[in-house]
Formats: sequence, structure tokens, C-alpha cells
Amino acid sequence: MKKSIIILSLIFSQIFFANAQSEENEVEKVIASLFEGMKTKNQDLLENAFLKDAIMQTTIDGPNGATVGSNSVQDFINRIATTPDNTILDERILEYQIKIDGKMASAWTPYEFYVNEGFSHCGVNSFQLIKTSAGWKITYIIDTRHKVGCK
Repeated sequence: MKKSIIILSLIFSQIFFANAQSEENEVEKVIASLFEGMKTKNQDLLENAFLKDAIMQTTIDGPNGATVGSNSVQDFINRIATTPDNTILDERILEYQIKIDGKMASAWTPYEFYVNEGFSHCGVNSFQLIKTSAGWKITYIIDTRHKVGCK
């Protein structure tokens, strides 16, 4: 009897872990598709990554501390779409740290950013996502940007 309980407990923990890993993979795919859309200037990939009315912000370092700059997702998509064809914007995610609770996820993704293979800056993205009937969608992103201390 004791062996049966232990075996069942192990099976349920493996199922739970597999489901959690599957959800983390789905969150990672949405974030990866965002940056693939940016690199390839694919507006569909960009739009599909975001929830309608998502918020985009960046921290701006200043002499009196950081401030926050904001822009709309549509402005971001328009900027990417109007980037010259010979310009490649390549944000390379170095690591995914994903936490999920039900239909909400948070992802912390250190990155390096390149323009035409030339290093531009580095930083961290902090994503908030929710799971909709269409899958995981980014509802909020804020990032940091640094030119030094990157590697």
C-alpha cells in the first residue's frame, strides 16, 4: 500500500512538472516570436505577440535616478515596419526566467541587441503575460538598456 502511494505521488508530480514545463515553453515561444518578428520585420508576428492595449516602457537612466519612457505597441510595430530593408535589428535573448501562476506569467530575459551584427546595447526585459483563449499574450514589457558592463 505504501509503495502504491509513493508511486502515485511520483506520477502526479511528474505530470505537474511536465505541464509546468509545457506552459513555460509556450511563454518562451511568444517572446521568441516577438523578436523574430522584429528581426524579420514581420508585422503579423509582432501583432500576435501582444494583447490589445499592451503597454511598452523602458527605463531611462538620468543624473537623478531612472525615469520611464513609454510608447504604444502600434508605434513600435510601425517603427519596425519602416526600418530600412538593409537594417537588421537582432535582440538576442541570453536566458529565460519564467514564473507562472494560473493564467498569468512573468518572464525575465537578459539580452544583447545588435544592429547589422554590430553590438548596440544590452539589458533586461521584464514581461508580464496572460493566457487568453488565443494563447499567451504580452500585456506589459519594460526594459533596461546599457552600453557598458554588458559582457
